[in-house]
Amino acid sequence: MLNKPFKILLKEWKFRIIVSRPFIWFLYHFIRTYSSTFRLTIENEGAWRTHIRQGGKILLCTWHQQFFSAIRHFQKYSHLRPGLMISRSFDGDIIAGVAKHTGWYTMRGSSSRGGRAALGDMIMKLKETGLAAHIVDGPRGPAGIVKAGAVRLANAAGAAIVPFYVSADRAWYFRSWDRFMLPKPFARVTIRFGDIIPWKTMETEDEFEIQRNTLENIMSPSIHLDRAENS
Repeated sequence: MLNKPFKILLKEWKFRIIVSRPFIWFLYHFIRTYSSTFRLTIENEGAWRTHIRQGGKILLCTWHQQFFSAIRHFQKYSHLRPGLMISRSFDGDIIAGVAKHTGWYTMRGSSSRGGRAALGDMIMKLKETGLAAHIVDGPRGPAGIVKAGAVRLANAAGAAIVPFYVSADRAWYFRSWDRFMLPKPFARVTIRFGDIIPWKTMETEDEFEIQRNTLENIMSPSIHLDRAENS
């Protein structure tokens, strides 16, 4: 049986390998290759892109369950220098590394660690470039609940929110807190952008909660929490 110090060293060794540049490079290209098998359909993309060209600001929002399928397609927005908020966690280190390869700028933080500073950086980045993305239920959930960050970010930056949803005709749903969805190879995958949601500047906590609840009600029908399959 391994003694405790050796277990700690082994864990640290594994961590260093997984977050190393060669592994992140491999993972990025693996995701691109895997995603290239999807028979991808994009819906309602034009409206929000026109809004940005006309000087508007857009915050793209999705559930943690569904972000994987969008990674390859979202590289086409890299010329806009968009921002993305990612937690200061082990999983976040991996996602941040992949995001950098796609041309997205990452701000590290979440509601539990470093969130205020990261949110401030995101606000500045969104004001500067006009485009950012946010996972509305955060890195740990609960699933299906929109956290405060998306609404506060959109209000502070003067941005409209555009939810996007991913569906697949064949997918695995993991037994994780979010029922993470991984489309199977050669699945028909659809990325559908919702309508542009403009926000009025909120002045009270009640107004904030109305906006947060409105976004949650709009996005809730798109999340699938009743399915779970082993990968």
